[in-house]
Amino acid sequence: MAVPQSPARRWFPYRTAALSAALVLTAPALAPAASAQDAPDAPEGQTLTIAVSQPVDTFNPFQAQLASSTNVLRLIYPMLTVPSAEDNTPGGELAESWQTSDDGLTWTFRIRDGLTWSDGEPLDATDAAWTLTTMMEDEGAATANGSFVANFESATAPDPGSLVIELSEPQATMLALDVPILPEHLWSDVDDYVGFPNDDYPVVGSGPFILTDYAAGESITLDANPDFWRGPPGFDRLVLRYYTDQDAMVEALRRGEVSVVHNLTPAQADALESTDGITVNAADGKRFTAFTVNPGARTSGGDPIGDGHPALGDRAVRQAIMLGIDKDVLVDRVYGGYATAAGGYIPARYPDYHWEPAGDERLGFDTGRAREVLDDAGYEEGDDGVRVSPDGDRLSFRMAVHNDRPDYVQIGQFMEEWLADIGIEVQGQYIDSGQIGDRLNDGEYDLIFTGWTVNPDPDYVLGLHTCDALPDRPGTMRSDSYFCNEDYDRLYSRQLAEYEPGARADIVHDMQRVLHDEAVVNVLVYADMLEAYRSDQIASIQPQPDPGGNLWGQDGYWSWWSAQPAASDTDPGPSPFLIGGIVLAVVVVGGAVVLLVLRRRGASADDRE
Repeated sequence: MAVPQSPARRWFPYRTAALSAALVLTAPALAPAASAQDAPDAPEGQTLTIAVSQPVDTFNPFQAQLASSTNVLRLIYPMLTVPSAEDNTPGGELAESWQTSDDGLTWTFRIRDGLTWSDGEPLDATDAAWTLTTMMEDEGAATANGSFVANFESATAPDPGSLVIELSEPQATMLALDVPILPEHLWSDVDDYVGFPNDDYPVVGSGPFILTDYAAGESITLDANPDFWRGPPGFDRLVLRYYTDQDAMVEALRRGEVSVVHNLTPAQADALESTDGITVNAADGKRFTAFTVNPGARTSGGDPIGDGHPALGDRAVRQAIMLGIDKDVLVDRVYGGYATAAGGYIPARYPDYHWEPAGDERLGFDTGRAREVLDDAGYEEGDDGVRVSPDGDRLSFRMAVHNDRPDYVQIGQFMEEWLADIGIEVQGQYIDSGQIGDRLNDGEYDLIFTGWTVNPDPDYVLGLHTCDALPDRPGTMRSDSYFCNEDYDRLYSRQLAEYEPGARADIVHDMQRVLHDEAVVNVLVYADMLEAYRSDQIASIQPQPDPGGNLWGQDGYWSWWSAQPAASDTDPGPSPFLIGGIVLAVVVVGGAVVLLVLRRRGASADDRE
């Protein structure tokens, strides 16, 4: 199901003084040009067309939370910094350099000179200060990204080239503020930041593209911004065209009606591999597929929610469930090899933070061990083969599964079969995403499928399982697990305050060890991101990261800005990626030079399911 990807949350205090950063953004090499021989005609007017399925919720950056919307907004509005295309490290965008005070409470950003909005008005630090201050002062403006400014005391522009942010506590996310900066001269006249649709086309921005048209359920059109500071995009126009059927998207790609399709099934990717003029991109997964166990849903005040099975409050039962699942079979038979069996919570795509359990702590497939765990915990097998708890409750669990996700459905069917082998009855309930969300919010489930996209910094997804994420009342939870563990919360607070990359990674590993051992949040696979594009229409395009990265759903705009037409009557000239490559100023404070590993919002692109 599509749900908001960045709900506001309370910040934990930081205890570490700010360190300084030396950051370099360079231009990675583009993919080699593809042959245009025997190519169908490229879309008229050098238009790059992308097939999409998820609707947008709004083009108002103060409100937009769906991945479809934030992906578009990253093309329109500037951010202070942006993850680099090559390795996701923080790089300059609206801000070209920055420095911090010794106590880490004052951040000064040097704003790039000579920028303008697409209507010709100057873009400078006053726009950034106004945007951040408005989010601090107006609850409606803080809907989508309020967590980023919850620790701000002030955001001011002492001059057009300087943005100064004062913090109440040191904040490790200062180079990862995923906040679109808006034009003050237009937005200061808005009366209602919640209801404003931002649909006066063309929408004024300063990114590589300008939003020029939207037809609900049909298409989103963006024109190239010739004045983008890194250089204009290679294509004149970007069109996101809606399809309700994945097979129809693939056929449109085959016919050359669209240039890019994402979220392919393994069968579709395999079929397209042998198609002339089409390149399949199997990117390392930044998303995990998982299910969570209802451990006894409750509010933050301790009031019970729903009707979860009482036996699932026993860690032995939860661990036995995981011991009964063969992840390697899921990789082979559900994903056709386009996935990796999951160990820890953070995908293997992020090696610094990825963790794999080892030895006896690993809850790997072991039917004998699963049965032994249940035997030792007193769950005896009944005449029908289903175990019974010491309190007399049959281990018969309801499992809510998205019926619009073929991979989830297949996994659910395997789980029904496998868990029966250890004496656990699973009743698969294959329902639509809306019902999944309702059951989660009401606590009326035993097992429920989920999935999250993990961004370069894992702070957001780690924060989903803090006690702070429990709902104040049913329906207000930010998580999908009702998980609350004091040890985990202490580790979460420590990692958020830790600036030294290696030390922080060790803490994140310990957090994943807690999640794995408690077996409430159970990660199954990291599925590859399967995409395809017309290499006879697109000569080159930039993945993120490079190599092994994705095109759709990037943490930035690199793919669509860098893409070059394969066939044109005119020479498109050098790639804008090469034109726009820059070396950022080295910021040294107090003699320390450290690469900050910083938090990014979850989000990316894809939302919770």
